Amino acid sequence: MLRPSRALVRSAGALLLCASPGLAAVPASAAPVAARDDAARADFDGDGYADQVISAPEATVDGREDAGYLVVVYGSGDGVDTGRRQLLSRAAPGVPGRPAAHQQWGRRAVARDLDGDGVTDLAVSGRGRWSVTVLWGARDGGLTEAVTLPEVDSGAARLVAGDFDGDGHADLAGGGGEQHGYGDLRVLHGPFDRATGLAARTTELETGKQDPPTELVAGDLTGDGVDDLVSMHAFEERSERSLFWRGGRDGPARVPAPLEDASAGAVGDVDGDGYGDLVLRPVPGGVVENLPYDPGTVRVLYGSPGGPGAGGRTATLTQESPGVPGTDEEGDQFGAALAAGDVTGDGFADVAVGVPYEDLAGADTRDTGAVVLLQGSADGLRGRGARAFHQATPGVTGIAEAADGFGSAVSLRDLDADGHADLALGTPGEDSVSRTDTGAAWVFRGTAGGVTTGGLVSFGPGQLGAPETGARLGSAFAR
Repeated sequence: MLRPSRALVRSAGALLLCASPGLAAVPASAAPVAARDDAARADFDGDGYADQVISAPEATVDGREDAGYLVVVYGSGDGVDTGRRQLLSRAAPGVPGRPAAHQQWGRRAVARDLDGDGVTDLAVSGRGRWSVTVLWGARDGGLTEAVTLPEVDSGAARLVAGDFDGDGHADLAGGGGEQHGYGDLRVLHGPFDRATGLAARTTELETGKQDPPTELVAGDLTGDGVDDLVSMHAFEERSERSLFWRGGRDGPARVPAPLEDASAGAVGDVDGDGYGDLVLRPVPGGVVENLPYDPGTVRVLYGSPGGPGAGGRTATLTQESPGVPGTDEEGDQFGAALAAGDVTGDGFADVAVGVPYEDLAGADTRDTGAVVLLQGSADGLRGRGARAFHQATPGVTGIAEAADGFGSAVSLRDLDADGHADLALGTPGEDSVSRTDTGAAWVFRGTAGGVTTGGLVSFGPGQLGAPETGARLGSAFAR
């Protein structure tokens, strides 16, 4: 059960609350281009502080079950400011469409400057065959206008952003949909027209798969200054090879290179060599149905001019690795959620690993969950120095209870502009005083010494003035 942190007893201040709710050869001598950190900004009001977006996809909105909503909590010099927030749903003024049962609007959200005006925008999709909504950011105003993208028909439940052609404008990639090959991918290249939502151009990518991707990840894995795309796939109970789409001046390569099967991923330069590294959760035995019983594994495919893992440079970490807290146990699902960011400010990306079904010592703490923060170093991602956080950790608000799912979603983003990524994590199974599965989120401050519980902020829907019943707030964060 969540007990509000001290940060929540502040005055609401300026409340912004809407009404209802094939790997091409590259010379080995090529120097990597300095890594960009556009994805980490997510500054919707242009004030210089990153903002955080939290999903409640199973919330009831206007009487429609699983209609879903998002909460935007704005950043400040003191970190996330829960007094400055927006509640966004398809019932909110200015958002196109209407709430629909089982739509789960907000299940996936992507933060990027899509129209090139210097302020971050938010692209939102739901579950299954639903449209993509873009909410436009504005200086001093935040997310105040919205449009439905006209070039997305369906299959966009998985959505990711990156600059896949290196022109300086953010692009969106998602499932192709029925009109463009249901198992294929479609890239919408920016800049997008703010009035119509039209992309500058589109690129179709044939995957050879029957079903839409199960996950999409983007980042510069080859050090050429252009983002690359990785798609993950499955068909029925079997996982399929992930695909690496090298970015280039004409957009992603039309012929992808195969990578190992995976169900989750993130990109970050964990060894500080200027190449983004691909962090994955492999699928055990290639059987998707084994994931709920999996102790969990994190694999790193190190970036290089030849792509992720070229030359066999990889690393594998589990809860049995030296220095990693915890023990490999059936069903823990170490790596079910992944995020990368530099917490300590040392130039090496760290990796937050969700372990949402971790059991804690004591009664009634089965599947209460935890998060493990792995440190980057010149030698790559390592177990030494790793730390675990859960609701039984001293200084962490709340009570460890069964089925909380602490760490089901994770995010590393510098919310107070101090040069240290802050750790946000979601706990969709958290109960409020009177309702079940309302969900909640925690935000830990990043420091030179790592994540700290000092200044910790935690909140659930009730503290945000949002619908509570079955909302499962914290199911996802904007990427």
